Amino acid sequence: MRRPIACLLLAAVALPSAVVAQTPPASIGDRYVPAPWWMRDPVIASVGYVRTEIPANRAAFNASFQSIDRSAAEASRKAADQIRELSRALGAYGATVVRVETSITTRPLYDQYRDENGVLRDNTRADRIARYQADATVSLTVRDVEVLERVYATVTASQPTSVSQVWFTLDPDNTVKTWLQGEAVKDAARRAREAASNAGTSLGGVRVIDPTGRACETDVLAGWPSYASNQEQATTVDDVVVTGSRIAARGMASPAPPAAPPPPPGAQAPTEAQIEAARLALQPPLRELTDRACVVYALN
Repeated sequence: MRRPIACLLLAAVALPSAVVAQTPPASIGDRYVPAPWWMRDPVIASVGYVRTEIPANRAAFNASFQSIDRSAAEASRKAADQIRELSRALGAYGATVVRVETSITTRPLYDQYRDENGVLRDNTRADRIARYQADATVSLTVRDVEVLERVYATVTASQPTSVSQVWFTLDPDNTVKTWLQGEAVKDAARRAREAASNAGTSLGGVRVIDPTGRACETDVLAGWPSYASNQEQATTVDDVVVTGSRIAARGMASPAPPAAPPPPPGAQAPTEAQIEAARLALQPPLRELTDRACVVYALN
């Protein structure tokens, strides 16, 4: 009968200790604070910080087609007619390659007059509407930059009233993110080995691997758990995936760009000659990617 009682007593004693261990050991600014558990023996905390540049893989722009008529409905119809076949031609790429959004806005154009100072003003009265202006806008998001030049040329060959500039963005996939995180851990290991060697010692086993890097920001001397931002010098990663050949070399096959879709039957889309005449070089710019990781080693 005593053994179960003794076990219960031990569990009751151990339970508060576990609860206390989960509470913060000190407040920020305390003079004396305990070190984290992984600092009970000599350790080295190393931050791996890497950067690379990858071409942007998303592009977006828009074009507007304008129509003016005495009737608002007729102005909207004419504007819609200008973009209908263009929208079909662009939609043939598929939503995974080119996303197309269209909208039509209409506003009244009033009779104008000059005031006593000679300034031309609109006579903004319902009975003084002279015309209606309809603007049909095609907004495009190109998710495969391999077809960007042809898509842009197709739009400009359709003779829009205005075309915006092209905006580029980078949306790295999970393969690139995982690769960059692995490079950050490798960089942390390299820095730790060099630091230990320069100090005349060697690395032991790994104590902590923190992909967020926050474990290495624990400042024991300043009063743990205070954190300071580290301005680490990033290591440039040279073998990052930036071209199709490097993608293939790293085992990440680059899909072939989709073929240009034929114009829909009976469509008044731009001809092939018009598209080629409007074609311009649109090279995606490079965008920077960074990542970091914290690895804590024991010291031999």
